[in-house]
Amino acid sequence: MSNPLRIAMLGVDNPHGAGWRDLLLNVPDRATLTTLVPGYGGNTTNLEERYADLPRHDSVEALIDAGGIDGAMVCLSNQEGVEAIEKLAAAGIPVLAEKPVVGSVADGQRVLDAVTSAQIPFQTGYMWRYDDCTNRLRDMIADSRFGKLISIEMNFVTSDVRRRGASHYLFDPQISGGGFFNWLACHYLDLLLYVTGESVVGVTARADNFGVSDIEVEDGGVAIMDLQCGALATFVGGYWIPRWAGEAHWTIRGSERWVRWDPGREDTGGALDIHGPQPQWYAMEDVYNSPVNDTSGYGGSLGVSLLNDWFDCIEGKVDACRNTAQSMFNTISLIETIYESSKQARRVDCQIG
Repeated sequence: MSNPLRIAMLGVDNPHGAGWRDLLLNVPDRATLTTLVPGYGGNTTNLEERYADLPRHDSVEALIDAGGIDGAMVCLSNQEGVEAIEKLAAAGIPVLAEKPVVGSVADGQRVLDAVTSAQIPFQTGYMWRYDDCTNRLRDMIADSRFGKLISIEMNFVTSDVRRRGASHYLFDPQISGGGFFNWLACHYLDLLLYVTGESVVGVTARADNFGVSDIEVEDGGVAIMDLQCGALATFVGGYWIPRWAGEAHWTIRGSERWVRWDPGREDTGGALDIHGPQPQWYAMEDVYNSPVNDTSGYGGSLGVSLLNDWFDCIEGKVDACRNTAQSMFNTISLIETIYESSKQARRVDCQIG
């Protein structure tokens, strides 16, 4: 193991590829990008000039045979990524896999089996687990400050299909497996399990095309999820905004307080509007603003925390990352159950999380 760690990147032109490379520039003392496997047909359209002369390989096998790396960032499509992770794991190489990692439960099981068998340090790109407000909400629930948890409402609406074009691989079911729920709703579905610490025991959903673009995967939808504790969680979202933009918010309600969270507020880096009971003269009212996230790269400071967690795991400082192969598997299981419920037009019983 070298210092700094030598990192290979698989999938140069992933939509978040440049963002991941920018993140590494924030931690030059811990890791550096040393090797590329372009993927996506060999495309390097988004490759920065500073990396133009890095060694390149046209296959995972060639990368492994060349050696000289301490970890691999896998930013390939769902179709390509599974086999690559299996081969890297078998070679004992730590993996950071861009979310959602896989497009189906079957492929999720393959990754889970490979990582578990090889016992490699494994991380995924679900970086909202490293957000300050996320973890304050998680602590509030764990500390029973909400009282009895009643409902969680999640909304996430972003740029429509036309921004990328209907021919983009994200909208190809053979390559990606699913649409909006697989690529973007996955963030909040993963967070639902993480923030509440609860299992999902039932799903009623509709995933479909509601916009004007003709694609073979869903552009959004709605999911109603029953939690083990009896609380109701809802998600509504889609590729529905006719420009590069987005809106997102959560509302969590309990018997003793309710909180609205605006993850996308750029002026504060995220804010919690907290409302509680009025036991005497003063009602419980509070606003928590997390530090402004002005770090460069994908996810900014969240992404840096995610990388450092992975590096700590590689160096043996922690036993596992905050994201695990099991948490990844739970998220794809929830996504696939949403698709199943929509297809069957009924509630589906489950036990996820």
